[in-house]
Amino acid sequence: MGERAIKLPDIGEGVAEAELVEWHVKPGDIVREDTLLAAVMTDKATVEIPSPVEGEVIWLGAKIGDVVAIGSELVRLKVAGDDATIPTSSTADAPAPPAPASHAPETDQPERRAAAPSRAAPASSGTDTTTPRQHQTSSAVWGAPRREGEKPIASPAVRLRAREAGVDLRQVAGTGPAGRITHDDLDAFVARGPSAAPSHGLRPQTAINDVKLVGLRRRIAEKMAVAHAQIPHITYVEEVDVTTLEELRTALNRDKREEHPRLTLLPFLMRAIVHAVAEQPQLNALYDDAAGILHQHAGVHIGIAAQTATGLMVPVVRHAETLDLWACAAEAARVAEAARTGTAAREVLNGSTITITSLGAMGGIVSTPIINHPEVAIVGVNKITMRPVWNGSAFLPRKMMNLSSSFDHRVVDGWDAATFVQRIKTLLETPALIFMEGQ
Repeated sequence: MGERAIKLPDIGEGVAEAELVEWHVKPGDIVREDTLLAAVMTDKATVEIPSPVEGEVIWLGAKIGDVVAIGSELVRLKVAGDDATIPTSSTADAPAPPAPASHAPETDQPERRAAAPSRAAPASSGTDTTTPRQHQTSSAVWGAPRREGEKPIASPAVRLRAREAGVDLRQVAGTGPAGRITHDDLDAFVARGPSAAPSHGLRPQTAINDVKLVGLRRRIAEKMAVAHAQIPHITYVEEVDVTTLEELRTALNRDKREEHPRLTLLPFLMRAIVHAVAEQPQLNALYDDAAGILHQHAGVHIGIAAQTATGLMVPVVRHAETLDLWACAAEAARVAEAARTGTAAREVLNGSTITITSLGAMGGIVSTPIINHPEVAIVGVNKITMRPVWNGSAFLPRKMMNLSSSFDHRVVDGWDAATFVQRIKTLLETPALIFMEGQ
C-alpha cells in the first residue's frame, strides 16, 4: 500500500487558481476511479474534480471557500501499490489534514457516521457499483435531528429545494457523509408530510446560522463592493406610459409566426437602448479607472441581469445593433436560460457594455441599481401598473412603468443621463419609432 496525491488540475484558459466550493468526500471514505472528490469555481464556471484511481481518502488539503493554486495537493488517497506515488510512511511528515467545512466536530458524529455508508464503497462482487445510501426509518427523523445551533449540512441545490418547499433543514436528518442532507433525505421528509412532525407550540429561536460566502455568491459580493466603492452613482427615475407599447406587443404576439418567440417588454427596451446610445456613445462604454480612459464601443453588447439558483448572473446579448425585435427576444431568452441552467459558456457571461436589470412583476415602484463595473450605465425596469393619468381634460386609465437608471457620475453628467432616459421614454411611448432606421 502507498499514497496517491491528487492535485488540482490545470482547468485551462490561463486560470492560475480556483475556489473550493464543495467537498464530495471526507477522510475515511472509499472512492473508485471517477468518483467525484470536490467542486471548484473559477470566474463563473464550476468544475468537478474526479478521482483518477481507487482508494481511501486520508487527507483533504483545503476548506470550503479556500482559494487553491493549480497544481496544489487537493486530496491524498491510500491506494494499492501500482497506483501509489508517495510511500505510506511519508504521512508522518505530512501536515495535519484540515477539517473540511462540511465535516462536523468529531464528538458529535459517531452515531451519524455509523448510519451513513461511504459515498462510493466498492461492492464485494468487484462490479463497478456504489453502495446505495439507505434512508433512516426510525423516529429520529422527526424532532430536532441535531443539536440546537448546529448547522445542517447540505448542497446549494438541496437548500434551494428546501426553501422552495418551505422545509426547515434543521428538522431533516441527513444520511450522507458527516450527516449531509441529500435530495433523497429531503424527498423522504416531504413525503411524510407536515402532520407527521410533532407540534411543540411557539417558542423562541436562539440559533444563529453563520453562512460563509463562497463561490458565485462571494464573487457577486466582491464585484458589488468594487462597483459601489469606486463608482459615484447618480440614479435618475422617469415614468413611462407603455399603454400603446403593450397594445402593440399583444397584437404582435397574437399574429406572430410559429418560429418566432413570444415578445416581452425586454426586446423593445433593447432596441430602444440601441437607438439611444447611437446618439450618446459615451453611455455604451467601459471606464478604465487606472488609466483614466473611457472606451466607447461601437457594438452594443447588452447584459441581461438574471437571477439564478446560485445568485445573480449577467449573460450578454452581443451586437444587439444587428438584431431585430424577434432576434433580440430569442437571443435574450437563450442566454438567460443558459445562465439559469449553468450551461453558459465563459464568453456569454462577459463583455457587456451596458446592462438592463429587472425584477419583473416584483419590480417595485423605484429601485437604485448598482452599475455593472466597469460599465457606466445600467437601465432598471420597474413593474407596470394601471394608474389614472390626467390628459389635460380628464383622468384616463393608463399602463405606467418607471425606469430607474444609474450612471457613473465621473463620466456622465446629470443632463446627459436625463437626455438618455428621456430618449428611451420617447421610443417606448411611441413604439413605431423603434422600427424606423435612424430614429
